[in-house]
Amino acid sequence: MPQQDQRDQQEAGDAPGEGQKPRTVLVAIGALLMGMLLAALDQTIVSTALPTIVSDLGGLEHLSWVVTAYLLASTAATPLWGKLGDQYGRKRLFQTAIVIFLIGSALCGVAQNMAQLIGFRALQGLGGGGLIVLSMAIVGDLVAPRERGKYQGLFGAVFGATSVLGPLLGGFFTQHLSWRWVFYINLPLGVVALLVIASVLHIPVHRTRHTIDYLGTFLIASVAVCLVLVASLGGTTWAWDSAGIIGLALLGLVLLAVFVRVERRAAEPVLPLRLFRLRTFTLVAVISFIVGFAMFGTMTYLPTFLQVVQGVTPTMSGVHLLPMVLGLLLTSTLSGQIVSRTGRWKAFPILGTGVTAIGLLLLHQLTEFSGTWRMSVYFFVFGAGLGLVMQVLVLVVQNAVGYRDLGVATSGATFFRSIGASFGVAVFGTIFTNLLRGKLDAALAGRTLPPGASAGELSADPQSLGRLPDALRATVLHAYATSITDVFLYGVPLVLVGFAVAWFLKEDKLRGSVTAPEISETLASNPVERSSHDEVARALSVLGTREGRRRIYRTITAKAGYDLLPASSWLLLRIRRQGSAQPAMLAETTPVPLTAITDASRQLEERGLVDRTGVELTLTASGAASAEALAKAREESLSELLGDWWGPDRPTDLVQLVHDLNAELCGSDGECPDTDGPPGDHQRL
Repeated sequence: MPQQDQRDQQEAGDAPGEGQKPRTVLVAIGALLMGMLLAALDQTIVSTALPTIVSDLGGLEHLSWVVTAYLLASTAATPLWGKLGDQYGRKRLFQTAIVIFLIGSALCGVAQNMAQLIGFRALQGLGGGGLIVLSMAIVGDLVAPRERGKYQGLFGAVFGATSVLGPLLGGFFTQHLSWRWVFYINLPLGVVALLVIASVLHIPVHRTRHTIDYLGTFLIASVAVCLVLVASLGGTTWAWDSAGIIGLALLGLVLLAVFVRVERRAAEPVLPLRLFRLRTFTLVAVISFIVGFAMFGTMTYLPTFLQVVQGVTPTMSGVHLLPMVLGLLLTSTLSGQIVSRTGRWKAFPILGTGVTAIGLLLLHQLTEFSGTWRMSVYFFVFGAGLGLVMQVLVLVVQNAVGYRDLGVATSGATFFRSIGASFGVAVFGTIFTNLLRGKLDAALAGRTLPPGASAGELSADPQSLGRLPDALRATVLHAYATSITDVFLYGVPLVLVGFAVAWFLKEDKLRGSVTAPEISETLASNPVERSSHDEVARALSVLGTREGRRRIYRTITAKAGYDLLPASSWLLLRIRRQGSAQPAMLAETTPVPLTAITDASRQLEERGLVDRTGVELTLTASGAASAEALAKAREESLSELLGDWWGPDRPTDLVQLVHDLNAELCGSDGECPDTDGPPGDHQRL
């Protein structure tokens, strides 16, 4: 092993979190959360600043590219960050991602024209993709599988919080400081995260060799860029039948054909084509594309409507968007919980796409005279529709694939949503620009215009509307209002296609290990990239721990064929795990009541399963055999959750994961046998 690798291993310890104080781990998690916060915040903080940015830099027709450049760059970079982290160590890569993101942020803050801002946003997106994927992966290096659930919940909370705070902070900085502070705010936060990561993050460097599909990544990104350029430049910068547009379209098709050829031969393809043989994956890819298209396309232009047409401040435009975020978070959480508990999911993609289409129709009805309550209701309906469908799509595709494709299928579903988002922002931008030019020309035809009030100048600088005479301002505002709301109407047919496609999904029975995905998979603009092993570890850590807190000891005691109290089974496994146990101390340090521990220890002594030496209990030979049988029953319970993933040809890493997780869960402090029922309820099985 190279000397650097040896130093990394010595610094990190042999196992995740080994030798590290809990406080140190928490500080490291905090730094990771800060890195995640930076990337997540930049997905939403820019939206409310866009109208002001356009007024300052010009180039309304290129407004969509401020968002699209970030989306495309982070989408293309995500799979590379994941595999490079496996191969070269995640700590170094995470630090590199922070540095790239901060450089991009600083350059965005000093951009002098729209072209510079778009280019720097792409650089920022390269770093942002790494921040999201590596921060979640490093959690798996820091903490044991059974602890990951609660920490992953923190990362989900960051995404939820940024979806609310982003528009508010973007509006606040734009109104009270400058739109440039939307980017400058990243610098102090990023530097703190960088320093903390360098000083306290010590993780093992277990190198995993990958054949990284650089060519496939480049080709799929190039195809996306060509097609998005066609969508954004066609009919605005270049005519649809111009040589430039036709050339870009043909280039995109040629690159797509080359991509298909390359992916068929790639050892580790960035998007395995075999996935498209599964009807469920193909349909989910289509629906994900449509959801991303509608969501990000609409969210980019709602702040423009609020600030330009409604005349609200940038800060208040963020407040007005909160009902949409609330609707998305509420229905996303509820749908995920309902599906995980009932196993029925098909209604949600159908209902979600249907409600989203209704939401777009409602947004089309908005005018410059619409009241706050009316807008809030319409925003909530639109967000609720997105939440109903987004959470479920990842879950459905995870349920449809085999173990070896679990990781790439998860990232594939979110990849198509990311590409859809890029197209949505670009297409909505093209439609808006064309509509606005035509309506401004019609509204201003034959009128005597004051200086700076031509159609071109009014479309380039939305803030110039405030300098118009009242009669003329009303006409121009109406042109702006109808141009934006008509854009939402153009999105309805596409969402209805998604509604029709959703009916063709086959509702297969859910595996026991398939749970509601993390909120980061719902709200993140770039794909979630994890291995199959990581996905199963996440699912089992959540399920295993939750089931352990409830009735797992009843289940495993019956499975092992013993007539014991649930607390007795827990105590046996506890002694097996620790070597010995003191009942009085267990009552003080675990959630199990003293009476339950006393009854359990008395029963184990009577059965000859433990010996008592003073206040300490140790296993007898028969007790050790019983504990081994209980541990095996627990492992079988975990493996049963995997369904057909746990087949005869199951890979060794999956077997080892179940074995390790079982060892961590059996008899551990955080688990409590079923002792909270009515008296006598748990006396015998």
